[in-house]
Amino acid sequence: MTPLFRRPAVLAAAAAVLAAAVSACGPSPQEAADAKKRQAVKLAAQAKAKKLAAQKAAALPGMPPVKNAKNIYSETTADKIAPVMKTFKNLVYVPNTESDTVSVIDPKTYEVIRTIPVGDQPQHVVPSWDMKTLWVNDDLGDTLTPLDPRTGKKKGKPVEVSDPYNLYFTPNGKYAVVMASMDRELVFRDPHTMKRKKTVPVDCYGVNHADFSPDGKYFIVSCEFSAELLKVDTEKMKVVAKQKLPMEDGMPQDVKVSPDGKTWYVADMMAHGMWVLNGDKFSKPKLFPTGQGAHGLYPSRDAKTMYVSNRGEGTVSVFDFAKKKVVKKWTLPEGGSPDMGGVSADGKTLWLSGRYDGEVYAIDTRSGKQLAKIPVGSGPHGLAVYPQPGRYSLGHTGIFR
Repeated sequence: MTPLFRRPAVLAAAAAVLAAAVSACGPSPQEAADAKKRQAVKLAAQAKAKKLAAQKAAALPGMPPVKNAKNIYSETTADKIAPVMKTFKNLVYVPNTESDTVSVIDPKTYEVIRTIPVGDQPQHVVPSWDMKTLWVNDDLGDTLTPLDPRTGKKKGKPVEVSDPYNLYFTPNGKYAVVMASMDRELVFRDPHTMKRKKTVPVDCYGVNHADFSPDGKYFIVSCEFSAELLKVDTEKMKVVAKQKLPMEDGMPQDVKVSPDGKTWYVADMMAHGMWVLNGDKFSKPKLFPTGQGAHGLYPSRDAKTMYVSNRGEGTVSVFDFAKKKVVKKWTLPEGGSPDMGGVSADGKTLWLSGRYDGEVYAIDTRSGKQLAKIPVGSGPHGLAVYPQPGRYSLGHTGIFR
């Protein structure tokens, strides 16, 4: 018989033997499943981190990462209004080039609620990269007039800037880029103070519109008066390529990238359609007809289609990205000159200025029906619908990513 005082030791030894036996038999099915699951989660996290690191390395330094390579507009859906914008008033800002004013429209009532005097020949109303300021491009006045989107009124004094026909921002927010059309320059400036940082002379005429590649490393610029396109290295701030459009008397305008970032579209007023090209290769563009006086390009809120304003015939073509064709064409009931604009935050309304008619059009994007025609000042041009969804602004009348 084993003495009583030795029983604990014996029991401990027995337990150790039993544990060793169990261990030798391997983990239980549940333990094995849990371990496999943990390993899968770990590998998935490592793969995701590796993918994000690769994207970051390939992109412009400091640029917010692309979240969906198949749709660069994935962060601009109706439910993604940035927190900074939630205190902003929903308004439509219309620069009147010949009246030297900005008409402010309430999109609910379709009425002008305020007229703001600005500098000489305002061309576009442009959201800043951080989306906190709207800049009115007073082209001939050589100033940028800041507006406060919280109030819909002026925000401080105008800033002196030579020939600000249009305004963009690099995807990392490091620079503002002024399209100095008549000065024949691309001017990189501080995005807040607008202090000149670098001037890039160009040998084309009429630099006016642009868009950036998905990785932010380059942008393509249209030169409306010489029918040319420029490709610019964003980080080096240098023109790296130039080409003449196939149509000698072309007049390229707005520029947009497809959701997958592979195809570029350039509206052309004289070619009456869009030039289509591969931006990476900067290939020779091919013409896709849309309508007379094709001018503005605006992706729908779901990024499935793009609205093309045909200023010369008073119509809007609805281009399907996947089908690569125009699937609808809307005609303004009383004609007009649909020009620049943007899509409402909810995606239900397309707003366009009537350049030669002193009016603004509100168009239902589901039916193509004109909801309103609103009288404004003379020569309305690059209107901005604000706020809009997105993480940051690339400029113009509202290119968000």
